[in-house]
Amino acid sequence: MYYRTHISVKNLNVSYGSQKVLNDISIDIPDKKITAIIGPSGCGKTTLLKSFNRLLELQEGVSIKGQVLVDGEDINDPNVEVTHLRKKMGLLFQRPQVLPMSIYENVAYGPRLHGIKDRKALDDAVSHYLKEATLWDEVKDRLHKPASRLSIGQQQRLCLARGLAVEPEVILGDEPTSALDPISAERIERKLLDLKNRYTIVLVTHILRQARRLADYIIFLYMGNLVEHGPVEDFFENPKDPKARAYISGQFIESSDA
Repeated sequence: MYYRTHISVKNLNVSYGSQKVLNDISIDIPDKKITAIIGPSGCGKTTLLKSFNRLLELQEGVSIKGQVLVDGEDINDPNVEVTHLRKKMGLLFQRPQVLPMSIYENVAYGPRLHGIKDRKALDDAVSHYLKEATLWDEVKDRLHKPASRLSIGQQQRLCLARGLAVEPEVILGDEPTSALDPISAERIERKLLDLKNRYTIVLVTHILRQARRLADYIIFLYMGNLVEHGPVEDFFENPKDPKARAYISGQFIESSDA
């Protein structure tokens, strides 16, 4: 099965001080598909995700070697403008991180930052992206109330609206439903499935059922190593590596096999 590549990782090595976290990772992320990064806790899932928008470099003592190409551009090149890069990447964290301002201002923040000043244009953007995140009907009468008063599930959809408002190319999610109740989690999942036709989506998840429901493509990491990757049906129906088979079936993976 052929996938057009959007993000290409080449020989990526990441260490925090003396601790090696990612070992020589090379992988292509397909365009306008949902890719799920899975593996046991501490295997490097979030580190790989954060390598796509240079969030890793904000951490003290991190060492990054290798290339991450987005649309063919090496994002770790010193000449790359970081603000421009991060505009391409919408990011959802485990717990929603709303800005300490109103619902309206949370969504308008990105467009304002990128030069939109006209009030009508901002109003249109806020309503459009709140509708995109299936939140408009719940908040349209309280747009100027603090975003912190929303429920956790509503806050996560607000963060999605805020991310979409800067018109990214990629949506990154670091276990974006793990703090949500089942109904709120399902809303986020449905929206991600709807959005994949327009965005490349990369999710870290520890829930195998969620990876199987949502993903088109799977990346399985173990102890910082890329063990197996491929279309979701191939991975779950016919995993090739013994560690992948053990992980899917819930068995203990011997670390000596790494």
